[in-house]
Amino acid sequence: MARKRPNIVILMADQLGASALAAYGHTVVKTPNLDRLAARGAVFENFYSSFPLCAPARLALMTGRLCSRIQAWDNAAQIPSDIPTFAHYLRVMGYRTCLSGKMHFIGPDQLHGFEERVTTDICPSDFNWTADWDDPWRTMDWFHDMKNVSNAGIAERALQQDYDEEVAHNARRWIFDQARDADDRPFLLVASFTHPHDPYVTPQKFWDLYRHEDIDMPRVPFIPPDRRDAHSRRLWEQYDRGEFGVGDDHVRNARHAYYGSASYLDERVGEVLEALTRAKLMDDTVVLFLADHGDMLGERGLWYKMSFYDWSARVPLIMAGPGVPQTRIRSNAGLVDILPTLVDLANDGTFEGYPDPPDGQSLLPLFTADSGDRIAVSELMSEGVAAPYVMLRKGRFKLTYVDHDPPQLFDMEADPDELTDLADDPAEAGVLADMLAEVRRRWDMPRLTEEIIASQRRRRLVYKALTTGKITPWDYQPWSDASLQYYRGTKSYHEAEARDLLRP
Repeated sequence: MARKRPNIVILMADQLGASALAAYGHTVVKTPNLDRLAARGAVFENFYSSFPLCAPARLALMTGRLCSRIQAWDNAAQIPSDIPTFAHYLRVMGYRTCLSGKMHFIGPDQLHGFEERVTTDICPSDFNWTADWDDPWRTMDWFHDMKNVSNAGIAERALQQDYDEEVAHNARRWIFDQARDADDRPFLLVASFTHPHDPYVTPQKFWDLYRHEDIDMPRVPFIPPDRRDAHSRRLWEQYDRGEFGVGDDHVRNARHAYYGSASYLDERVGEVLEALTRAKLMDDTVVLFLADHGDMLGERGLWYKMSFYDWSARVPLIMAGPGVPQTRIRSNAGLVDILPTLVDLANDGTFEGYPDPPDGQSLLPLFTADSGDRIAVSELMSEGVAAPYVMLRKGRFKLTYVDHDPPQLFDMEADPDELTDLADDPAEAGVLADMLAEVRRRWDMPRLTEEIIASQRRRRLVYKALTTGKITPWDYQPWSDASLQYYRGTKSYHEAEARDLLRP
């Protein structure tokens, strides 16, 4: 008899680094629902964002391909509708697919394979946030600044709370709908939240989960700009510049609010997991929890993302459900590995119909044997650089490279805080040469730079045109047919049916 194919639920956080979770060793942040999920499943210890910025990271996640291969250059990059996503693949395999929440799609295709989408997005879907390498060091009007740090604290209501409660509510309702629906296809549900992304504010209830004096300060204190690596110095010039006089009190407030936001997210995650349990679907469902990228959160004096240091680039991946063992996996992996993993789950590892092979590899073989051969790859081709910036995590070493800066090399086992750059260490010259050769093998940097600049110019012109005169937004508008809800429709639903009661 064929194995029953599992339902799949992906729970996605925004700007949540692995370093900020108890499952990865943090001793302050309180996330009981995620802790329970981790305790019954697999925790991937060295799992990396494929691009430490929202939209490109999500496109890499959904397509299983590096952003440099799908032209996902920045937060205003669209991908063509003929690039398959995991939603396309699973629909072909007979899955019902639904998105509740953020995926930051740019352009008129706001589904990219999802059969249903039950919320709008929280971010713009146009080309406004296009980077500009014709003038790469100017500060754009949509850049971050440090106001979110200086104003951190308690907010009883914020737009992001409105959004995430809508995401959780619609995901829960969709789960219950599947449990009582005659459609017996397995399903893929993505519930994608916007917490704990800045602004660093949280309701009093979640602030009060933590004593302020217990909030830990950055492991690596503020590094003066003139002593930073070139990329970190440019980030300071683009979003900091010392304009808001941020000091230790602001840093502690921001971290306190971020931890509260992580707990707020955990409560929303718990609501979705509770719905799976109440609908009696949990035993048939593989749950994945992950994030698009992390947050530097004051480490080294850096904030937000756009950095390859681990607080920004290393993200959580927790998997639990049928066939997933209780284990911790040390192999390097990344967001591009999710698509082939989902295809493996849906098709028992027998699918051979990829029109373009993904850049990632299925993670399921790691359940039986860790692999030291896997390389985690990340890219950054937006603000803060004027050429493609790339990262390789190979074995215990991490290399970062961009044409206009010296390379950096870190031993992540001996130096997890990335304090000692080994690029000029004669003892590691062989490692450096090997990893630089890998960079040259994977990327044609001059060609990529030309492609990116040409794309930026096109998108800036199109944005100017489409915001002149009558504006037709691309933002997704969820559709709900009220005539088919509740007691209305083609027959009376006044009499409770077994499918409505979800009886044991």
